[in-house]
Amino acid sequence: MIGVYQLFLRLVDRLPLPSVKAQQRIALAALLAQALIAVTGSVVRVTGSGLGCPTWPKCFDDSLLPIPQDEVPWWHQAIEFGNRQIAVWIVVTTSIAIVLAVTRARRRREILVYAWILPFSTFAQGILGGVTVLTGLRWWVVGAHMLVSCAMVWIAATLYAKVGEPDDGVEIEAAPAGARRLVAVSAVVMSFVLAAGVVVTAAGPHAGDRTNPKAIDRLDVSIPLLSLTHGLLVAAYVAILIWAAVLVVRGPSSEAVRRRLKIVFAVVAAQSLIGVVQYFTGVPALLVVLHVAGAMSVITETAILYRLMRARVLRASDGTPDKLAA
Repeated sequence: MIGVYQLFLRLVDRLPLPSVKAQQRIALAALLAQALIAVTGSVVRVTGSGLGCPTWPKCFDDSLLPIPQDEVPWWHQAIEFGNRQIAVWIVVTTSIAIVLAVTRARRRREILVYAWILPFSTFAQGILGGVTVLTGLRWWVVGAHMLVSCAMVWIAATLYAKVGEPDDGVEIEAAPAGARRLVAVSAVVMSFVLAAGVVVTAAGPHAGDRTNPKAIDRLDVSIPLLSLTHGLLVAAYVAILIWAAVLVVRGPSSEAVRRRLKIVFAVVAAQSLIGVVQYFTGVPALLVVLHVAGAMSVITETAILYRLMRARVLRASDGTPDKLAA
């Protein structure tokens, strides 16, 4: 195994050496790709195209590509097949690209680990997507598929933040330790928010397949009750963030942390507004897609905020950490 990796390193060394800026751009592309596949997945769901390609990995048993079928309208095939192509050509490509970039640059181990997680988890996510189709869109499989995407967005966002840091630097507390712990707690609560959102969707009006919606496994639970639980978790998440913000404002914190905290509150406010409007307007398809996009934004900004609160910076000329660089 070591010999194979050494061969891989020799092959990678033939590539041009990417600058830190180039690595950041590739990491950003990988992050956007992970968010994009979640958003396009929601498009598949709300348009009822989940079984537009009723088998996997082919679209049909006898064809890799969509083919005219009376049972499956062409637009459902196009949407589902298009989502698969995004996974193959954009998500996979950017995941491989960031691995090659940081390996060629000989970045520190934690960056390499985060980078390698992306292609491996993308492969696992592809298999889970296949299971989703082959099991006929069972709600708990669809939900797991979504939650894995959320985790991958967090990983990609953390990688993006880490890539911009100096490998030979030292880590400093760029915000009060209590504030960072609260953001960590908020991330845990956010995971419950996302899980609750998945459960609400499982009981909602978008079954994922309009050709035969009654055959799709749905969660038979009161939507108002599920929505109330979801809303209370969101309130808890926001309350914890406000507590963290108070500590950031009162304590020594870097300007980067203060700016990112404002961005987090902005995307959380927008996401909450979408959720409220969505609930009182009967969960229209467009707002579902926007709500998923908002969720990816909240995950991204929370992950970056958490990383910025313990930043890696260069040493000052006297050998001490340069806190101004945070």
